[in-house]
Amino acid sequence: MNVSEAIRTRRSVKIFKDTEPLDKETVESLIEAATWAPNHYFTEPWKFFVVQGEARKQLSEVMKKWAAAKADDPNSPEAEKRIMKVGAKPLLAPTIIIVALSRDLDNKKAIYTEDVCAVAAATQNMLLEAHSRDIGAIWKSGPAYQAEPVKDFFKLRQDEEILGAVFLGESAMRKDVKVNRIPHEEKTEWITGEPE
Repeated sequence: MNVSEAIRTRRSVKIFKDTEPLDKETVESLIEAATWAPNHYFTEPWKFFVVQGEARKQLSEVMKKWAAAKADDPNSPEAEKRIMKVGAKPLLAPTIIIVALSRDLDNKKAIYTEDVCAVAAATQNMLLEAHSRDIGAIWKSGPAYQAEPVKDFFKLRQDEEILGAVFLGESAMRKDVKVNRIPHEEKTEWITGEPE
């Protein structure tokens, strides 16, 4: 599979089979691909956490407690539904790679936005590498991953951030997702300095 094909055929997998987690060698190959992302001044502002096995359940409990603490009435049917939904996040796939922004605060050349973009590029590398190996993947983010108890679970510093969770495994989706994109021409403006 060449790069152009991988870019155009990769799709997010939303349903995974309940299988064994990915083996260490495979996970490490995905993370290694991530580290080849462009990063200005070679800041390499990423950190990865692999979550498998019982750790998924432990993370689920942390997320459920956080969701319950946020609810006005955690015993209400609406809150209970929300708490269970948040707690189900880490159980979606057999392997999760948490991708964090971990900046070198002593590097005066490093720019926050550029470092965030570098971590996003690393995540895309990981998704494309997974696709090239026929591994289902989806990149998720949201407030639950920014919650202090979740950051504490991963022993992150105050200045570090989780930018996403990449869920990995064997797809259980029955059909390919059809994706339509707005034609690039509608999103592109050419500035040439030439008279029109």
